[in-house]
Amino acid sequence: MSDTVTISRRDFLRIGAAVGGGLLLGFSLPSRTEAGAAASSGKTFVPNAFIRIGSDETVTIIVNHSEMGQGVYTSLPMLVAEELECDWKKVRIEPAPVDPAYNHTAFGIQMTGGSTSIWSEWDRLRTAGAVARTMLIAAAARMWKVSPASCRARRGFVVHAPTGRRFSYGTLAEPAAGMTPPQKAALKDPKNFRLIGRPAKRLDTPDKAAGRAVFGIDVTIPGMLTAVIARPPVFGGTVKSLDSEKAKAVRGVKEVVQIPSGVAVVAADFWSALQGRDALAIAWNEGSGAGVSTEALRAEYAETAKTPGLAAKKEGDPEQALAKAATVLRAEYEVPYLAHAPMETLNCVVDLRDDRCELWTGTQFQTADRDAAARIAGLKPEQVMLHTTLLGGGFGRRATPSSDFVSEAVHVAKAVKKPVKVVWTREDDIKGGYYRPLWYDRIAAGIDKKGALVAWHHTIVGQSIAAGTPFEQGMVKNGIDGTSVEGAHDMPYPVPAILVDLHSPRLGVPVLWWRSVGHSHTGFVVESFIDEAAHAAGKDPFEFRRALLGKHPRLKGVLELAAQKAGWGAPLPKGRGLGIAAVESFGSFIAQVAEASVSPAGEIRVHRVVCAVDCGRTVNPDTIEAQMESAIVFGLSAALHGAITLKDGRVEQSNFHDYPLLRMDEMPKVVVHIVRSKEKPGGIGEPGVPPIAPAVANAVFAATGARVRRLPMRPEVVKAAMKQT
Repeated sequence: MSDTVTISRRDFLRIGAAVGGGLLLGFSLPSRTEAGAAASSGKTFVPNAFIRIGSDETVTIIVNHSEMGQGVYTSLPMLVAEELECDWKKVRIEPAPVDPAYNHTAFGIQMTGGSTSIWSEWDRLRTAGAVARTMLIAAAARMWKVSPASCRARRGFVVHAPTGRRFSYGTLAEPAAGMTPPQKAALKDPKNFRLIGRPAKRLDTPDKAAGRAVFGIDVTIPGMLTAVIARPPVFGGTVKSLDSEKAKAVRGVKEVVQIPSGVAVVAADFWSALQGRDALAIAWNEGSGAGVSTEALRAEYAETAKTPGLAAKKEGDPEQALAKAATVLRAEYEVPYLAHAPMETLNCVVDLRDDRCELWTGTQFQTADRDAAARIAGLKPEQVMLHTTLLGGGFGRRATPSSDFVSEAVHVAKAVKKPVKVVWTREDDIKGGYYRPLWYDRIAAGIDKKGALVAWHHTIVGQSIAAGTPFEQGMVKNGIDGTSVEGAHDMPYPVPAILVDLHSPRLGVPVLWWRSVGHSHTGFVVESFIDEAAHAAGKDPFEFRRALLGKHPRLKGVLELAAQKAGWGAPLPKGRGLGIAAVESFGSFIAQVAEASVSPAGEIRVHRVVCAVDCGRTVNPDTIEAQMESAIVFGLSAALHGAITLKDGRVEQSNFHDYPLLRMDEMPKVVVHIVRSKEKPGGIGEPGVPPIAPAVANAVFAATGARVRRLPMRPEVVKAAMKQT
C-alpha cells in the first residue's frame, strides 16, 4: 500500500492552474508496492517503490513519468542515484506500472505534463535514494557489528572507514531486504553532488540507437489484429448509413464494427485495414459543425474583441489613462489552431478478457486512461494493467481528458473480442484530433510624454481548453480559464492602469493543451506588443524591457545575458535585424535573441538564436540545452509554417506536406546559456517555446520596419506587413 498523499480532483486542478508558478506540495515517500514487498523478501533489495537492487549489482530505478524525448529516463534516475551513491554504470530504468505509489506529488494522479517532472520529484526521489543508502549502510554495519556512523557509501559500496572493509550493494541486497525502511534519511548537501548538475549521457540512447527501444507502435502480442477507424469528416458528426460489403471483401479484413467515434475496420495487418477503410461506403450526419470555417471565425472573433469580456485583471482605469496618454498604440494579433503532430502517430494495443484487460500505449495520462478503459470494459481499475511504452512525441496530445485514443481502442477490442492494435495515421490525427485554440487579441497601450507605459488594455478571444471537460469546474473560475490568460494577466511589466479581459466562445472544434499551453499565444502577443511600445516610446527594445523588470530579477537576468551573448547593439550584416523576447513560464525564465533577414518575396530566414535560461538548480545540463534547442525548432515550425484551417467544417491540412515542420536547411544556429542557480528547479520542456515567435517577429521589424502580427509568418503575411511600412 502507498502512503502517498491523496489529492482531490479539485485540488489537482487548482494546482494544475498554478503549475506556472512552480508550486510544490509536501508528500510522503511511497513504501514498497505489493510486488515490491514480495521481491524484497528474497535476494532483491526493494527499499521503496522506486528502487530495486539485485545481488548481481544492478540498480533498477522505476520511473513514474513518461519518456517522450524530454530526458526523464535519465534526469529522474540521477536524483535517486545521487543520494543512493550507486555506480551510475549499474543503473537500469523501468517504466512504472499504474499504482497510487507513482502518483504525481502535486496532481494526485499518475501523469506527465506541465513541465513538472523534475520539480515534482526533486524531494521524493532524492529521499527514496537516501532511504536506500541508509538501509544499506545499516545492513553492512550490522554485519560488521560496528556503528553505522563509522560507515559511508560510495559508488556502489559501503565502506567501514576505520578498517577499509567494504561490501558491494549486490552483496548487501539480501541482508538489507529484510530491514524496515527508516522514517527519515538525511539528504546530501548540494555542494557534495557528484551527478546532479553535471552532464550525463542519456540512459535511453543506446536502445534507441540500436533499434531495441519499444514505442507503442512497435508492440505486438499473440493473436493481435490491427484496426483503423473511419471518423466523421466534421467534428460532432455521426454515421448516417454504412455499407461495409466492399470493405469486408478486401483481403485480410476480418471485421467491420461501429464504435462511438466511428467505424472500425479490423484486419490481419495495417495495410489491409487501411484498404478496407478506403472501401467503406459511409454517409455522415455532419450536424452544425459543417458550417464552421476559419475565415468566418476570424471575422466573428474580431467583432467579439470589440466588446467587453470577463475581466481577468483590472487595476486603475485603463480607458481614462489611454485618453490622457501622449501616445496611444493599438493593434490586433492573430494566432491559428495548431496540431500536435507527434512523429509517432497515436496507437494503443488492447488485450481484453472477461476478467482483465491489458493495455500497451505511449501515454501521458496513465491513471485517467486506465480508469477510462475499466469503465468501457466493465471492469474495476485494478483489473486493468497499463504498460507505458516510450512516446514518439507528446506535446500534450497524449494527455486528453477524454482518453480518446485509448477509449476507442478498448471499444474495438470489446466489439471484436480479440486482441487488437488501433493505429491512427498522421492524417487521422491532423484532420480529426485536438488543437491549440485559435486566438484573436485586441490590445492598446498608452505612453506618456516621458516614454513611460501608463495604460494597457488587452482583450483575448479564444476557446477554453477546459470547457466541456471534467476539468472545467476546477480550471475555470468565474468564467475565466486560467490557461487562456496566463502570461497576459500576470505579465511582468508594471502598468499603472491595466485591463485584461477574456471571451471564451464555445465551439465544436476540440481543443487541448499544446506545448507551453497559454504562453504559446500570450508570449507572442505580449512580447511583440511591448516591442511596439518600446519603439513608440523612442527607446531601445532591450533597454525598455530592462528598465521595467526591476521586480523580476531572474527574468531581467536572462534578458541581460541573452542580449550580451548575442552582441546586442553591435553592427550586423546588411539586411539583418535582432529581435529580443523574454518570458517566464512553468517556473523558469527564458530570453531569446533572434537574428533574421527577409527576402523581397517575404521569406524569413532566421540565422541565429541566442537563448538564456534560468530554470533554477540544474540536474542534467545536456538535457536542458537539448530541450531549449527542441523548443526553438518546435516554436519556429509553428511561427513560420504552422496553421490548421477549417472550411465547411473540415480541416484542410493532412500531413507534413501541408502542415510542415522546420526543415534542416531552415534551422538556425542555436546557442544556449544556462544560468547557475540555487533556486528550486523549474520546468524545461515547455518554457523554451513562447519567446521564439516574438523574438523572430521583432527581428523582422528591426530588419525591415514591417510589424508582423499574425502567425504563421508566411511570405504572404510578411509581404502584406511590408507594404504597410
